[in-house]
Amino acid sequence: MNRFFKLLAILKLLALVAATALTGCTTPSTQNTQQNQIHTWQTQEIVLLAEKSYPNYYTDVDMWVQLKGPGFDKRVYGFWDGENRFVVRVVATKPGQWTWQSASNHLDDAGLNGHSGSFTAIEWSASEKKQNPNRQGFVRVSQNGHALEYADGTPFFMLGDTWLAGTTWRLPFRNAPTSDNYQPGPGIGFEDAVAFRKKQGFNSVSMIAAFPNWDADLNPSTHADKNGVYLRNAWEKFGYDVASGKGTDASGGVSYWGSFTAKSMRDEYGHLPFAMSAEHKGVSDFTRINPAYFKSLDRKMDYLSQQGFVPLLETVRRDVGPSWHAYFNFNETFARYTQYLIARYGANNIVFSGIHLDWIPKDFSLSAAQFNEALTYHLKKHGPPPFNQPVTVLIDRSTYEAFGHAEQVPWLNMHSVGNKPRDHRVSEALETQFKLTPAYPTINFEPYYTGWLHEINKPAGEEPPANSARDNYFARAQMYGSVLSGGLSGHVHGTAAYDVTSTDEPAGARPHIWDALNYQSATYMQHLQAFMLSEGRRYQDLLLASDEMSVRKAPGSPEDGLDGWSYMMRTAEKDFALLYFENKSVLPKLKGFIPGKTYRLTWFDPINGQWQKPISTSANSEGTLVLPGFPQNKQIASRDWAAKILLDK
Repeated sequence: MNRFFKLLAILKLLALVAATALTGCTTPSTQNTQQNQIHTWQTQEIVLLAEKSYPNYYTDVDMWVQLKGPGFDKRVYGFWDGENRFVVRVVATKPGQWTWQSASNHLDDAGLNGHSGSFTAIEWSASEKKQNPNRQGFVRVSQNGHALEYADGTPFFMLGDTWLAGTTWRLPFRNAPTSDNYQPGPGIGFEDAVAFRKKQGFNSVSMIAAFPNWDADLNPSTHADKNGVYLRNAWEKFGYDVASGKGTDASGGVSYWGSFTAKSMRDEYGHLPFAMSAEHKGVSDFTRINPAYFKSLDRKMDYLSQQGFVPLLETVRRDVGPSWHAYFNFNETFARYTQYLIARYGANNIVFSGIHLDWIPKDFSLSAAQFNEALTYHLKKHGPPPFNQPVTVLIDRSTYEAFGHAEQVPWLNMHSVGNKPRDHRVSEALETQFKLTPAYPTINFEPYYTGWLHEINKPAGEEPPANSARDNYFARAQMYGSVLSGGLSGHVHGTAAYDVTSTDEPAGARPHIWDALNYQSATYMQHLQAFMLSEGRRYQDLLLASDEMSVRKAPGSPEDGLDGWSYMMRTAEKDFALLYFENKSVLPKLKGFIPGKTYRLTWFDPINGQWQKPISTSANSEGTLVLPGFPQNKQIASRDWAAKILLDK
């Protein structure tokens, strides 16, 4: 890995220059900046240089601009970018005249206060928006609360992939062109992976911004310090044993899982996200952030924006919580870090996750209540993201179960389910969140993962070979079942190589990233989107209707499996419905349609994305539709199928 860092360091200066050129950075004078013309939703940087010195620029200085424009008058915070440099990133949300004026919590610093500037924003053309959908504006919650859309009202249906370690050296940003026909293999770079998934129809990736306390060192992947405080519950570095032997790390701390060390989660140049604590061995100093690490992430975030992606950006994984809470003022320092990420990436089109809470064990995490307290503290101190992107959490089971709803969790405006369970039982959690008042969007962020052999990833105890037809079917069943249980925000594909086991590393319990990217399951995601958006934005008006299917669950179909269940959502007007039938489903009768009306039933193949010829069918006097049979006139599905029903007008 050191050899890898040295090779990439040669490109560092060129990459920094390129990143500055991409953002359109401007340095203001002490009075007014030169008036510029920009496009709406195009990131602009305002750079200010502090004239005073501070013991800790990261914690001691709050600075911001008051940004004003058509229908907009808000404080937008900046962030410390190293030395005495502070940056504020802004966008114009509408065409017209925009102004800004700087201020800080140090009124006597002439470098930070009293600067002003203006710019004129113009709209993108229709053809320019087609080239990059992010030009339609940042993603927001739809008007009815159940889905997501761009700022101009165009539906946004998330098709995400699980690149949790994609922020690190494991998917290196090369600042070099890739091929439209790139096929994943050893030596893969960030741009390569984005191009490959974009061609498959993806528009999002899920990434954790930083992994404090993680490194390939002499400590086990999961271990505690001499005080019994667990420092990390990290993904193991495959094929590597700690020389000191099982059970004890080199410093005498306690090992939990055994002798494997952690995967390194540095950036391409070897930077860590925080300085390491001088007082607490193996613990990051959460009062000393490292801007160099986040400059590497800047390049990836900018590239995703240019490619039309809307990433799910997460703060940290929950396992850093115990040491953070034990040795620092957790509410204050976690809020500071959260605000740093929002300030740094809040002018990008993102969905923001306050914490990666994939599991809530006593030893390796803080409780949901503790994270809720810290994130509520942040909200009260700094307010929500100024450009109103959705805020959620990647969760174990459900965000409603963990945090509650509305005033119980004021910083959250998008629910999720995930991780456990990865079978039929997730439907109940999605349906519960869909029914909440006020309505929030919901989504499955961690469904079944193809190619991952793990006890929580075995529907009804089954463990199919990686990338087999059965393995890929399970992923497909979770896609359609999750969305038609109320997850109208979209879906995130489960990638077994979420830890991004990369070049020069042996594979282990999870495959290399290039192998996982080639699994067939990902190709089904674009068909899911085509199915859901086949009637444009009307999918956003669908309501839960699976209870109107008789029989919905095939006799003997297991709760913890992914066979035999059927799903339906339908509009209140009963003129449009979408359905999905798992393998081994029993052909149901469909109740609740308009009595005596004729409907058109069209079968959809979720494997190849093909529609079959429409079939005319009529509701009886009680409003029940009796389907003629699955394709090939079968009463029990020999494979999975989806369908659309439209009122014949």
